[in-house]
Amino acid sequence: MNHYTTRATNLPVIVKLIAEKLKCSEMEALDQFYNSAVGECFADDETGLYGQSALHVYGLFMEEMSYNLCKRYL
Repeated sequence: MNHYTTRATNLPVIVKLIAEKLKCSEMEALDQFYNSAVGECFADDETGLYGQSALHVYGLFMEEMSYNLCKRYL
């Protein structure tokens, strides 16, 4: 399976998980994901992140969001 197929398979799962967690639309979740550092790495073939499981990528995204939230209050 090539990286385009892997990414296309995992992305809907990641977006659905984000939308459920953040209680937003899937379009908003997709926008938030691709505007994050994790989303940027997921889109970059050189990082290999596209080959990780959807749950792993989702977990990284949520960690980034949590870190960014904490940074605001420092």
